Amino acid sequence: MKLQIGNSLIKKIFFFLLFSAYFSGGLNHFVMPEIYWPLIPPYLVYIEELNLLSGVAEVVLALGLLFSATRKLACYGIVAMLFAFLPSHIYFIEMGSCISESICFDPWLAWVRLIVIHPLLMYWAFAFRNYKLS
Repeated sequence: MKLQIGNSLIKKIFFFLLFSAYFSGGLNHFVMPEIYWPLIPPYLVYIEELNLLSGVAEVVLALGLLFSATRKLACYGIVAMLFAFLPSHIYFIEMGSCISESICFDPWLAWVRLIVIHPLLMYWAFAFRNYKLS
């Protein structure tokens, strides 16, 4: 199966949604860092620094999507970053899908996020690795 993305308007919209999701998500790590801290498993040290590193990675990878010379590497980087985020998603499930009154889901939603949405996000980034922005 060959994953190839063409240049239709809808594909261009999905490309810029991909960029926007990671760029704005990355910036949010700086604007509202306190919402991410409880999601980082306590066995990982330097939680505040890891949050900032995650934000930098998301912003840099999003910007990398905009240039043909770095797009493939940025897409692979997003997939790798999403793999790196898996411990946080698993930790969230272990905690009963509730970090505080502000971040609570039904446990089945946390499982759907881990098993369905997370792989779809990986696929979304991977599918744009050879995209020609015109």
